[in-house]
Amino acid sequence: MIETTKLDSIKGVPMQVVAEGFNAFETQKSPKGEVKFLGSPKDVIEVVRSGKLQDYILLVRGGTTTFLTPALSMGASGVITMSGAPESHLGILSREFQIPCVMTAHLTSSDSRYVVGNTDDAHFEEIADTLIGKTVQLHCDDEEIGRVSIVS
Repeated sequence: MIETTKLDSIKGVPMQVVAEGFNAFETQKSPKGEVKFLGSPKDVIEVVRSGKLQDYILLVRGGTTTFLTPALSMGASGVITMSGAPESHLGILSREFQIPCVMTAHLTSSDSRYVVGNTDDAHFEEIADTLIGKTVQLHCDDEEIGRVSIVS
């Protein structure tokens, strides 16, 4: 079972927020999709070739994940990173392509946070295990905070 935080905000409709992070840019776009982890250039090529790219919210480890560029240019609908800042390569590209992006996401049910140079693999594995395969919606309408909610 996924622990979530309940918010009343988004247009009066309650949502179950499972993760939060930095918002790469403010947008009213609120994409939904199944979370798919892309850990290598091969993964990106496979999802682009599948013809189902827009069905997914892409999960990557960091904001310097330059190999994600083909997916962004081919119409990815949303991105979640587990590290990286809006000023990173991926943050800049997400703004250029106008693709909602929640960066340095952390689980709302966990005390684990990304700290540069001091974060072990357990932090990333916990996020991946919680999100991969789930249908989520990104909420990037706040200037600073991006949210990830579970879609029921």
